[in-house]
Formats: sequence, C-alpha cells, structure tokens
Amino acid sequence: MKLKRTTNMENKNLKSLDRFIDERYGQKGSAKREKFEKGYESFKLGVMLQQARLKKGLTQEQLAERIGTNKGYISKIENDIKEVRLSTLQKIVELGLGGTLDLAIRL
Repeated sequence: MKLKRTTNMENKNLKSLDRFIDERYGQKGSAKREKFEKGYESFKLGVMLQQARLKKGLTQEQLAERIGTNKGYISKIENDIKEVRLSTLQKIVELGLGGTLDLAIRL
C-alpha cells in the first residue's frame, strides 16, 4: 500500500480542535460554550473510568462486584447516562480499581 503525501495547500480546510470548538460553540465564557464543556467533562469522566477499568483487566461486572453494585450501573456511568456522586466515584477508583482519586479546582 502506497501512502500519498499531502501538502499544506491540500490541508488548507483542516482546523485545529480548539478552532473548531470556538466556531461551533462560541468563545470560552459564552453560555453555549459552557454547556458544551460541562457535557464534555462529564463524558470524559466516563471514558476515563472505562479506560482505567480496561487497563486493570476488569469487566464491568467484576468492577461492580468489588464496590457492591451491578454491571448496569457501571455501564451507565461509563456511557454518561447516569451521573455519579463523588463518594461513589471515590469508591470506584479506590476500592474497585485500586487507585487514587485526585480532584482539582482551577480558578
């Protein structure tokens, strides 16, 4: 298989992710952008939990058993269908995955 090299002229329609988000959802601080970023953070948390679970070689069912819940609950958190309480998140990370939960507030 031969790969075709592209030039800058051929890539002139490509945008950075930041530029795309600015154009699609507005500048940082706008209501539409804040709503998007809040949803993204929630989605990102589910993906992070899923990646950590997979890295540990656990199924959703095994993780659920470790923290005393069911597979469906873990699935809903990972797929951003259900919000997770901080205490439950800590239980998942520490008891279920054997990790440490670090939080940060940025002003």
